[in-house]
Amino acid sequence: MDLGLRDKVAIVGGASQGLGYAIADALAREGAKLVIWARRNPALAEAAERLAKTHGAEVVPVLGDVREAADHEKVVAAAMSRFGRVDILVNNDGAPPIGRIMNFDDASWEKAVRQNLMSVVRLTRLVVPSMRARRWGRIVNITAISVVAPIAGFGLSVASWAGLVGFAKTLSRELGPEGITVNTLCPGRIDTGLLQRSLNAQAQVEGRPLEAVLADAIERIPLGRLGRPEEIGAVVAFLVSEQASYVTGTTLQVDGGSLESLL
Repeated sequence: MDLGLRDKVAIVGGASQGLGYAIADALAREGAKLVIWARRNPALAEAAERLAKTHGAEVVPVLGDVREAADHEKVVAAAMSRFGRVDILVNNDGAPPIGRIMNFDDASWEKAVRQNLMSVVRLTRLVVPSMRARRWGRIVNITAISVVAPIAGFGLSVASWAGLVGFAKTLSRELGPEGITVNTLCPGRIDTGLLQRSLNAQAQVEGRPLEAVLADAIERIPLGRLGRPEEIGAVVAFLVSEQASYVTGTTLQVDGGSLESLL
């Protein structure tokens, strides 16, 4: 199936590894032009080189911190300078620290809000004018299944991402008439380095062995396994495609069926 993404310009955050790289890889395979950004080199430069070599994609890597407003401007400026527009924005990063919710001070909460909510607000403000000019745009926010099924110890992420879901839903209603869709993806347990760090932290919070925490997590997944990063990449590629032009305002879990809820 042709997703209609050839020569579309996409900004993908956290793309040096994990879910961000898998998303960038899926878009590059469909012929999109990419601006990828993350905090660390040489991982980012290596990711850009790999994407270009594998898919023949035009890739611009930009070093930046998702919590810093100046870096948001730098990333969008790089896209506009190289390609003259932004068609797709994928907001993706790691997550704030894990721990008991009452143990975090104001500074920790402010960092979490900057990372999970304000980064999306700022980047959206910066790219929407380009999308409006063509009456076409796709915005996808990557969160986690804990947004719709809170987990003890994940309070910073749950609270700040819950605000993001509200922002995205409202935004979808305001931008829909201009041909811009906004969706939020909630991955479940996906086999990445971030998951391993998350499970380690969860094991420490709960005072249990890592092996037991992992076994419990897999047992609650009807498909009986962890997800693969490329499975998230495939869903994002669909959501930003021409075929998904009637999908907006959704909060979609991709979790192997683990969410125990009708909604």
